[in-house]
Amino acid sequence: MHTGDVRQSQVFYELTSHLLLSRFRDANGEPQLHLFGQLKRIARQWLDGYLDCKGGTYPAQLKYKTLADMACERITAGITRTQLGERPIMALLDPYNPVGSTTHVNFNTSKTERWETDARRCHLNWVILDSDWEAEFCRVAEAHPRVRAYVKNHNLGFEVPYRYGSEMRRYRPDFIVQVDDGHGEEDLLNLTVEIKGYRGEDAKEKKTTMDVYWVPGVNNLGTHGRWAFAEFADVYQIEADFKAKVESAFNTMIEKVVGEPETQDASLHPGADNAEESNASIWRRGE
Repeated sequence: MHTGDVRQSQVFYELTSHLLLSRFRDANGEPQLHLFGQLKRIARQWLDGYLDCKGGTYPAQLKYKTLADMACERITAGITRTQLGERPIMALLDPYNPVGSTTHVNFNTSKTERWETDARRCHLNWVILDSDWEAEFCRVAEAHPRVRAYVKNHNLGFEVPYRYGSEMRRYRPDFIVQVDDGHGEEDLLNLTVEIKGYRGEDAKEKKTTMDVYWVPGVNNLGTHGRWAFAEFADVYQIEADFKAKVESAFNTMIEKVVGEPETQDASLHPGADNAEESNASIWRRGE
């Protein structure tokens, strides 16, 4: 049978079953069968409203395990996002090296493309460049009045685990920037930044992991400062985008202080563990 001929109801059922068995198990590893009805409605909503098949592809191709795993990860992230205010995510740090520092960064390289940093903004004397985009970012960061410090995430050991399909990978963001967003010099915002050109499916999973799991998780710890994530995909707009990101973080802070908390209308609680593990150390600027 051609995948284009598979009935939609069969796709709903098989995707829901895979979602339940792979993402929603109790502490004993048993599938939470009572969630099947809710998950089926959510899977139907995702297929009808968010799945966009292009180039002669069909929803039934979600019968392939790799694609089904990617779909389940997107659906689970959506459910988790709606529950952030009710079921806080806590990050699990590397127990042997929970805090990293630029103080310990010292390495040799054969790369000739580098940026000599402003000592007032970066503890390291060089940024090893992977692209011209990164050099532009360094220029903008050093000139921005809100930036207090920044560093290229090179040999820092800062990485975040994420899932791509059924494969576990590790994500290393490009930069970490300390920003004064209105809380004062003693409570700077740690902005994790990714410099992107082409934005493929892998990049989307990285962003989802940072936005839905890692940033809320480390912020809920309350012991390593405040963190946020930004992704820049157009070098010609990078300066305006950077300013807008800082302003957005500041506005969000004000809204949370003076505004009413947002209400959550989702009723489904993820059955999987609500802690995102990170073997990376939390970064701090060297003295």
